[in-house]
Amino acid sequence: MLTQEEALNLFREARVLLEGHFRLTSGRHSDRYMQCARLFQDPRYAEPLCRSLAERFAGEGIGTVVGPALGAVQMAYAVSRHLECRNAFAERADGTFALRRGFALAPGERVLVVEDAVTTGGSVREVMELVRSLGGEVAGVGALVDRSNGKTDFGVPFRAALTVDVVSWEEADCPLCAQGIPAVKPGSRS
Repeated sequence: MLTQEEALNLFREARVLLEGHFRLTSGRHSDRYMQCARLFQDPRYAEPLCRSLAERFAGEGIGTVVGPALGAVQMAYAVSRHLECRNAFAERADGTFALRRGFALAPGERVLVVEDAVTTGGSVREVMELVRSLGGEVAGVGALVDRSNGKTDFGVPFRAALTVDVVSWEEADCPLCAQGIPAVKPGSRS
């Protein structure tokens, strides 16, 4: 399992940490953004981080790893490969997450929900609700990076390859907006 310093070094080497003025998927603003998609350009970065995350859930009887599209599609596959189980991705249909393309869960199946980066956990909670509505049991939540520094509580075990405290603000309280610096939205959801 990677240490926090080893994980941080992989994020740095992959040039994942961006600095500027960003509108996060949650709607909050930040002066830093973790562009986790860059990790998956090169297996030298993605593989050790996904393996390390999978090791944190080894032996917990995970049957399927599910991640929200688009950010966690490759991640769900990579983590499931190390856990030697199935994987699927949830995608939006009419504004809500659904399992499509023939993906299904067995009643009581233990599911690990994964996300590339967690700030408030909104997308993760939506996928957790989906899993439960389909009869699955959410066994845990895994993230490549927990931007909340461990403050986000999902009511199930939450483990991340990297845990950091990245400051974010509501738009009305954003000091970068107050300075007139335009925000960019680098994530996958508009």
